[in-house]
Amino acid sequence: MDEALIRSLTPSVLTVLVRRGADFAAAEDAVQDALVEAVRVWPADPPRDAKGWLVTVAWRKFLDATRADAARRRREERVEEEPASGPVPAADDTLQLYFLCAHPSLTPASAVALTLRAVGGLTTRQIAQAYLVPEATMAQRISRGKRTVSDVGLSPARAHSRAGGRFDRPGDVATVLRVLYLVFNEGYSGDVDLAAEAIRLTRQLAAAIDHPEVAGLLALMLLHHARRAARTAPDGSLVPLAEQDRGRWDTKLIAEGVEILQAALARDRLGEFQAQAAIAALHADAPTAEETDWVQIVEWYDELTRLTDSPVVRLNRAVAVGEADGPRAGLAALAELDDALPRHTAVAAYLHECDGDLATAARLYAEAAHKAPNLAERDHLTRQAARVNARLSR
Repeated sequence: MDEALIRSLTPSVLTVLVRRGADFAAAEDAVQDALVEAVRVWPADPPRDAKGWLVTVAWRKFLDATRADAARRRREERVEEEPASGPVPAADDTLQLYFLCAHPSLTPASAVALTLRAVGGLTTRQIAQAYLVPEATMAQRISRGKRTVSDVGLSPARAHSRAGGRFDRPGDVATVLRVLYLVFNEGYSGDVDLAAEAIRLTRQLAAAIDHPEVAGLLALMLLHHARRAARTAPDGSLVPLAEQDRGRWDTKLIAEGVEILQAALARDRLGEFQAQAAIAALHADAPTAEETDWVQIVEWYDELTRLTDSPVVRLNRAVAVGEADGPRAGLAALAELDDALPRHTAVAAYLHECDGDLATAARLYAEAAHKAPNLAERDHLTRQAARVNARLSR
């Protein structure tokens, strides 16, 4: 059976059931039951219309479950008036599922898990492996997410009656994009490449909705993903951007990302993902680290700061200022920020090293290593501290 086909059809089948009146949790259960049935039946008797078959079987599974629950009988009578078979609309309903799975009432962790399950078509086991948690824990997280959104629905009447309005309004795009960006930043673990999955889902979203920030996020993902092969050494250690072998960057992904970004920027509706992608494009455009246009990068960070007023953006801007105007200018920009910010100590160490204050840099690199959120970053910072200490002892 074609697993890729199943994964591509699952979101739209789920959306059809929700549109017909099924609550999200019940619809998702019915779709999973239909998929089990497909695994049993399709190898010997493949359907001509795979989506139509799944919708019909899933709807029947939903009605069977509904009949067993007397409290839902009135809704069953209402929705049974709609035909459960026949031609299924060809329109892609997946877009509305994105917005439902990224509903603001969900925690970020639940939104990510629900998106991967309902839109991405991943199994609970695959999602659990990707996030390095027990399958039972992930199952509970997904169940809580389904319960949270089960009373939201996607039918036009219910959508309009909600205080938040329809879920396909452009103003809600930011929430969906943040969920997808969270998925992308998880990278790779288990047997699921979450970075590649996030790109696939963002491509799907970009095909369904014409919005410059969707294009901006897709461009950003492609530009970052293009550098993936060069980010780690053969022993698994991190390789900083300035030290990466640029010959290992994927030039096709870079070219695609830049083209998508340019088309988005031409619409003159700048958003934070477009600004981030512009910074990534400037890094990708430099033949060597020394040729990086840091002045332009600072200008883009200024735009990004205006758009987000994010302390993390200001921290990254301090690094860019240090490269463009000298380490002391970077340290002055850094001094305006809370030193409790993640990576603040590492940035301070780097700027002090650039300024020639090796003793302070070595101390700060060691301190940053103790604060590192993961083993790879801790090892990298520890090596940096050792390297600077070696320079001091010469």
